[in-house]
Order: sequence, then C-alpha cells, then structure tokens
Amino acid sequence: MKVYFDASRQDHQEALRALWYATYPDQELHGLISDQWKEMGWQGKDPSTDFRGGGFISLENLLFFAKTFTIMRSIAQTSFQLLLNKQGGKRATWEYPFAAAGVNITYMIMQMLDLHSSKPRTFVRAVFIQMLSEDEWAFDLLYCVAFMVLDKQWLEKSATYMDFNVFDLPIMKA
Repeated sequence: MKVYFDASRQDHQEALRALWYATYPDQELHGLISDQWKEMGWQGKDPSTDFRGGGFISLENLLFFAKTFTIMRSIAQTSFQLLLNKQGGKRATWEYPFAAAGVNITYMIMQMLDLHSSKPRTFVRAVFIQMLSEDEWAFDLLYCVAFMVLDKQWLEKSATYMDFNVFDLPIMKA
C-alpha cells in the first residue's frame, strides 16, 4: 500500500495498459499519455498524475474490478461497465469521473481502516489485517462494493460533477 505509482516502472506501465484493455478491449490505446484516458474518467491525458493519494494499489483495485470481481466474471464486467458508462438509473449530465473516483475510494478505505500506519491503532484495522491474512482479495472486494455504494448514493442524492470533491459515502464513515 505504500508503493507509489511510478510511470517509469515497466510493471506499472503494463498495469495501466492492462486496465485500458480490460476496459476497452476493442479500442487501441495510443499511448500512456493520451486524451483517450479522459474517457475513463482520469482528470487529464496522463493518468499517472491522478494516483497521488491511492498509489499503485488504486490502479490494482481498478484492474481487479474490471477483470475479476466475483467468481462470475460476466457479472463483474457488467458491474464495472455499467458504472464506467453510467448506464444505471437517472444520470446527471456531468457525472463523477470514474477512474478518479476509483483512486479516491482506495484512499478512503485505507484511511478508514488506518492502513497507512505501521502499528495497529484501531480494532477495525487489526480485524481487517487478520482478514487479509486469510483472504488476499478482501481489500479488493471491499473496494468493489464501496464503488457500487458510491454510485448508488450518487444516484439517490442526484449528485452532479460539482459534488464530487465533497461527496461522502455513508459506508466509509467510521
């Protein structure tokens, strides 16, 4: 969780490409810096600038959601694509930026569970660390559920793009 996204690392570049092709399997990527990334909800044409708070794990979370969330792969891809393309419910003209929201969700979960600290300071963190030792996908699964809750709450509150920075997830309040 303390690994920052590093655009110069080959494995980080490959993970970013993998996210692109998991999201848009039939669309060629023109480069790691391209206006195409805005389609996915990155704030600009260089997604590497959006990983500040969430680090590399936020890219891994997005990739997990896009590729392997749940045993039934088609449901996972459907959930990811429905949220990415804002297809469910009455949508606003200007929605939340999908990929940037994903990075923020990673960061919120890490904060909520106190995962940045080196010692367990809370009972919740200790329990979650135990869960991770028993199931390495626990964080990724929590992430996917939190993303779906964000979208549900977004729709219920009729939020708009301008609400993104102040939007709170009730599930994230500890």
